[in-house]
Amino acid sequence: MPPVRTAGSLAERGDRPLGDRCPIDRAMQVVGNRSAVLLVREVFYGSTRFDSLVARVGVTEAVAARWLKELVEAGVLAKVPYREPGQRTRHEYTLTEAGHALMPVVLGLLEWGAAWAGTGGGPEVSHLGCGEPVHVAVRCAAGHDVAEDEVVVTGRRADAALS
Repeated sequence: MPPVRTAGSLAERGDRPLGDRCPIDRAMQVVGNRSAVLLVREVFYGSTRFDSLVARVGVTEAVAARWLKELVEAGVLAKVPYREPGQRTRHEYTLTEAGHALMPVVLGLLEWGAAWAGTGGGPEVSHLGCGEPVHVAVRCAAGHDVAEDEVVVTGRRADAALS
């Protein structure tokens, strides 16, 4: 038995690829690149200006410009104009509602990378209110922690092309 169970049209699809009918595929098309995820990480960390993002992520201006444009087009980031005295209008980048919704993903990658990718460890993530460590968890709407073998992913009938 696999760790996660499938049901409905998803379980009946055979070996056909899901392509962009799969939300994971669509998400990876938006943020499935190292540079894109690191740019989002830096906006979470409070960096909003282009030059700072380029320096903090360690990419070329062209790479940063490409991914920032795509993240804005995907609705993850918003461009907000600002102007310093005597300077031309420039833009900074802020998280949209969709961008803020990526927080568990970014924290999950941080937590996984600290535990499983190399020996470098990572920053500590804690709750400002009480100081206790923060961990990403899978919970149902009733508040129960859900083990991997208790997760069921069900294809909707709207995905009839899968079956």
